[in-house]
Amino acid sequence: MRIAVAAALFFSLGLAGCASIVGDVRPFDPIAPVAPAAAMPTAVAPAISATPASAYSGSIYAGSTAAGHAGGMSLFEDNKARHVGDLLTIVLVEATSSRSVAQTSVSKESGIGLGAPTIAGVPITYKGQSVLQAEIEAGRDFNGAGNSTQSNRLEGEITVVVALDLGNGNLLVSGQKRMRLNQGDELVQVQGIVRVADIGPDNRITSDRVGNAQIVYGGRGTLARSNAMGWLGRFFNSAAFPY
Repeated sequence: MRIAVAAALFFSLGLAGCASIVGDVRPFDPIAPVAPAAAMPTAVAPAISATPASAYSGSIYAGSTAAGHAGGMSLFEDNKARHVGDLLTIVLVEATSSRSVAQTSVSKESGIGLGAPTIAGVPITYKGQSVLQAEIEAGRDFNGAGNSTQSNRLEGEITVVVALDLGNGNLLVSGQKRMRLNQGDELVQVQGIVRVADIGPDNRITSDRVGNAQIVYGGRGTLARSNAMGWLGRFFNSAAFPY
């Protein structure tokens, strides 16, 4: 009785574990200073050292602190993101399309014929049948065809945080957006390298100008799992299934 109860409990836990991962997106690890995935996003700001009031001359364009831009306005800078902790809006314009067509045809035929020989004008026979006459024919044929078409499209906007200034005019940015809906959670993650020169005057940049881009979009919950194949179905459609 105990063995049956333990087996049933193990089977139910296994199904629950499989159900918890089916259809769930696998996000990448965000780069600091972005908050970890388990915590709610919080405002991130660079470390600012205290500066005595005497260091400022009273001008509206007072000098910045040694840590970056915090501490005053700059006469020759706009509002583009260029320092660690600045916000940058990335416009998702991802669209991919691929098509592959392959077709192969192989055919071969061969034949060999050997007439009945004669000796002194008399054919060689055995019980009235020619024994040295032979004819061989062989042929083979193969036809193969394949066609694959795939297209993806992702549109939207997400605001990311500058995580690192690479010092050569490029910035490492990372950000994520989580939306909790009535039937599950939606997750959008973007990470990559952008050029300050590519950032528009409205502090926006399109995702096709993000280098080494990592873009994740997916969700978890009832709706995501309902659109995913079960573990047994995935087994029968995997390479491990011999038929």
